[in-house]
Amino acid sequence: MDRNHSPLQRAMRKWYDSRLAVVFESILIGFIVGFVVVFFRYTLSGAESLRLRVYRALAELPGLWLAAWIFALVLTGLFLGWAAKIRPMIKGSGIPQIKGALVRALTLNWLPELPLKIITGILGIGCGLSLGREGPSIQIGAYVGLGVLRAARRPHRERKILVTSASAAGLAAAFNAPLAGVLFVLEELQSSFSPLFIACAMGASMAADGVAGHFFGLKPVFDFRDITVLPLSAIPCVVLLGIVCGLLGALFKRILYVFQDLYEHLRIPQVLRPVLPLLLSVPAGFFLFDISGGGHSLIESLARDYRPLNIVLMLLAAKILFTAVCYGSGTSGGIFLPLLAAGALTGDAVGLVLSSAGLISGDQILNFIILGMSAFFTGVVKAPVTGMILILEMSGSLNHLGSLVLVCLTAFVTTEVITSRPVYAVLLERMLRGKSSASRHTGNLDIPPG
Repeated sequence: MDRNHSPLQRAMRKWYDSRLAVVFESILIGFIVGFVVVFFRYTLSGAESLRLRVYRALAELPGLWLAAWIFALVLTGLFLGWAAKIRPMIKGSGIPQIKGALVRALTLNWLPELPLKIITGILGIGCGLSLGREGPSIQIGAYVGLGVLRAARRPHRERKILVTSASAAGLAAAFNAPLAGVLFVLEELQSSFSPLFIACAMGASMAADGVAGHFFGLKPVFDFRDITVLPLSAIPCVVLLGIVCGLLGALFKRILYVFQDLYEHLRIPQVLRPVLPLLLSVPAGFFLFDISGGGHSLIESLARDYRPLNIVLMLLAAKILFTAVCYGSGTSGGIFLPLLAAGALTGDAVGLVLSSAGLISGDQILNFIILGMSAFFTGVVKAPVTGMILILEMSGSLNHLGSLVLVCLTAFVTTEVITSRPVYAVLLERMLRGKSSASRHTGNLDIPPG
């Protein structure tokens, strides 16, 4: 067959079949993922600002406007429920779906599901559901990778590498955290890896992060200032925080599963399920605005403003419960950012208690807020390296590196002692047991054989 091709065509074919070409293709995919996720982030940011203005206006307008807003939320909820019914693979964060697709237990169909994932994510999170952008961004990355690979002839192993690398790019663009994107797919999505996979994941993540940095600036996601180094005398306090976060992380997962089961036991049709959390978002918008949305502004406000312990504990309980109600409804949205918010609240509460007991100084509570995010992530996801690096990149400081290692290790050991399993592994098993049986069948990532 090669005799029918020119020397240039044969040379191009040889280059395309090389490992270097796979790396370059991952970088191309990373750039495309970056632009798509930047659009997603920009739109979500605008929706959050709009929601804040809406609730400020509703507080001063006649009740008829509130009725109109509630009616709009009901219509939005019906659309979200309809989308989740006709395309079950867009439900939730999307990370369990990617895990299932990579082992050929589930099938992702990128063209109909990608736009629906974006639209439903914007509508749900934008209207105030306590869900995050990071899980959808990871699935958006996988969908973009699938779309690009429709025109590529690659062996199955290289397709898996490129789709997984695209998922890493999605997280990198969502949080301006390229290294965390690589480490997350290593700990959570890829059971085995090679130098080629590392190169592809790094190339895609750096490309996506470069695009996000161009639009959002080369700065950490969280604007933390005055981060001090914790003294050695604070080590027992850090260990205590890790234990608390490990236990609360396990409780967070249990509540998440309970509300998933509750929607099933009550036999609420999928079309109606998102309506309930959207209606609950109305009183939350008026009285507890901080628990609505993903939780980015809540985390930054904890580092900036003082709140008494009883308010912090109330916000923590409300955030966990509202996140479980929202995620259990099955609409598009992740738990990364809500669980980071819960971790920040946990760290703030522990820090306030320790400060009042004279064990740490008041200016060190910020350290516990940051450490709480990392430890809570580890307690829920059980990916300690990702939890540590993610917070390092999001906070932009190495001053708490040693404390992060210790608190993540403690949280991980705590979850091992109480046999608390990784959340995404459990969510995938629940899907495969029949929660989304309508979309379960053997697949190949919706890519024709290379």
